[in-house]
Amino acid sequence: MAEPTGSERRSEAAVGAVLAGGRGARIGGAKAMVRLGGSPLISYPLAAVEEAGLEPLVVAKADSELPPLRCPTILEPDSPRHPLCGIVAALRQAGGRPVVAVGCDMPFATPALLRWLGSAPEPLVVPRAEGSLQPLPARYDGALLPALEEALAAERALRGTLEALRPRIVAEPELARFGDPRRLCFNVNSRADLRRAEEMLAAPDR
Repeated sequence: MAEPTGSERRSEAAVGAVLAGGRGARIGGAKAMVRLGGSPLISYPLAAVEEAGLEPLVVAKADSELPPLRCPTILEPDSPRHPLCGIVAALRQAGGRPVVAVGCDMPFATPALLRWLGSAPEPLVVPRAEGSLQPLPARYDGALLPALEEALAAERALRGTLEALRPRIVAEPELARFGDPRRLCFNVNSRADLRRAEEMLAAPDR
């Protein structure tokens, strides 16, 4: 039997959804466009998704400003402004395949971590870092879609929703196989975070 082609392997893979629908108010807007190390912030998680062998997808709102992209972009509803919007939109687009969701502001999520999340057998796999569940990056199975749609309609808190779904929690010792847990889950919300990300980019081993 012939080996599957790259496109056939990709069609069977989990979807790597980069969520870019946030306002970015604390950083001055257009978070995906913010420059980090000379490149748009969104380029880092997208590159990790592609290197992980996941099918890349960007989820944004109609008013989200994005750089030129080589992968499909879908629009989530304009309201509510809720972190579940992008996850639910990605699951609907994935057609039953699992989704590994990562924020456009997460430049240090590694391909190894995303690949592992994509292949995990559990329907919901969520890291815990610095004492809190981290909804991104995380694995969401298509079977979770009805429960997540219900939570979104009620605008329930995301972390509480995930806890109620009894996820597999990846604690820091296990997460550390893929790098510093604080680095893996670091997201750029403010100009101070951006300065810190520049420092981290310049000193990857710290």
